[in-house]
Amino acid sequence: MQSIPRRSVLRNSVALAAAALTRPHIANAAVTTAEVWWTQGFVQEEDVALRKLIADYEKASGNKIEENIVPFAPLRQKMVSAITAGVVPDIMEYADFSFLPLNAWDDKLIDVSDIVEPIKSLYIDTALPATYSYNNVLKKRAYYGVPMKCSAVPFNIWRSLIEKAGYKVEDIPNTWDAFLDFFMPVQDKLRAKGMRNIYAYGYQLTANGVDPGGLFQGFLMAYGGKGLVTPDGKLHTEDPHIREAAIKAIEKLTTPYKKGYVPPGVVNWNDADDNNAFHSKLVVMDFDGFSTEVAVYNNKAEYDDIETRGMPLGNDGKELPSPMAVFGALIPKGAKNVTVARDFLKYAVQPNVLNEYLKGGLGRWVIPMPEIAKADPFWFHEDPHRTAFAEETLTHPTVPLYQAFNPAMAQIDAEHVFSIAMLDVMNNGMTPEQAIDKAFKRAEEIFSKYPIAQA
Repeated sequence: MQSIPRRSVLRNSVALAAAALTRPHIANAAVTTAEVWWTQGFVQEEDVALRKLIADYEKASGNKIEENIVPFAPLRQKMVSAITAGVVPDIMEYADFSFLPLNAWDDKLIDVSDIVEPIKSLYIDTALPATYSYNNVLKKRAYYGVPMKCSAVPFNIWRSLIEKAGYKVEDIPNTWDAFLDFFMPVQDKLRAKGMRNIYAYGYQLTANGVDPGGLFQGFLMAYGGKGLVTPDGKLHTEDPHIREAAIKAIEKLTTPYKKGYVPPGVVNWNDADDNNAFHSKLVVMDFDGFSTEVAVYNNKAEYDDIETRGMPLGNDGKELPSPMAVFGALIPKGAKNVTVARDFLKYAVQPNVLNEYLKGGLGRWVIPMPEIAKADPFWFHEDPHRTAFAEETLTHPTVPLYQAFNPAMAQIDAEHVFSIAMLDVMNNGMTPEQAIDKAFKRAEEIFSKYPIAQA
């Protein structure tokens, strides 16, 4: 896959541009109310930060925002039901990676390019494709969501468990296979010390939630399969190198499960269950977002016991890209107060406003504007965990989740095609080769339904 070129940012003008953009945007319309659906935070501080953002906007604009804060899993269902019924709020923070590209394809979202285009030079390039989606009715791409938060996928490791096994964190290798393999003898030694219910890995080997899609993409890219889907929206299952990478990824994920290094209950986990397993110290290592650390932020002993580690180097010693999750907000067609919805999003995405909102949420999500983050010590200088997370997200290589390039991948993830491949190996006696060939066949069938006429 060709890498997405990083947009040049004129550093000397960033401060001036940011200052101009951060002046409150005041609506000209009469006082109006807009309804907002937002994802409940993993910690209370995230919800407090949202309510402060809303209160500040209401004070600046004279408009009213009615917020509805919903846990992420129920919000996914609520959003699908609303779009299906045609009774929608004015703004939605999308709660999974499939909703935006699939509904943009079906022309069910409002184009918000007028909000994104004036400030897109401030964004990290990896964030922009995530909301620049293809509309199959209009046969072209546009911004159908406003990127507001981003996250690469770090590894989360318990220092104390590494040390109880007789190792130090500094002993962990920094090339992919050696890094991953390090944790199996850690489990062995901990069990030898009487910790019978400890496991090496908290991998999401399940057909639930959105995390398994990012897990598979991360492992696929580590073995050279980055180009499974390219920015032109094409699928490349015919490439033997991609097939080999997929086979290696499935094998690397499923072998620890079959050998007893992953909790057997993972097959029924949902997105938060690996966090719960990690926090209860059922697992030594997890591959997940910064929510893992933020959830214990106020317990200093626990927080400081976690090692936040970015992607190791590849087996060839070169940097590996991390899959990047991007969330933000959209306006569904049928919204009653589009003017106020646009106005709120224009206000919320101003760099200083957005930065303060995400900082208020303890930095669980990184601001997708590198120069703004680099100018604020919060992201890179105040906390080693947050620094590691921000560096992986904003300064190391990242790649959008594949559904940014074609909504077919959103359907593939919604059907858990590659999760089923893992389960076929773990529970149904298939070889990794057989499981990938089955998954690739289904992927090809799905992609045939999503032809993109214009990249």
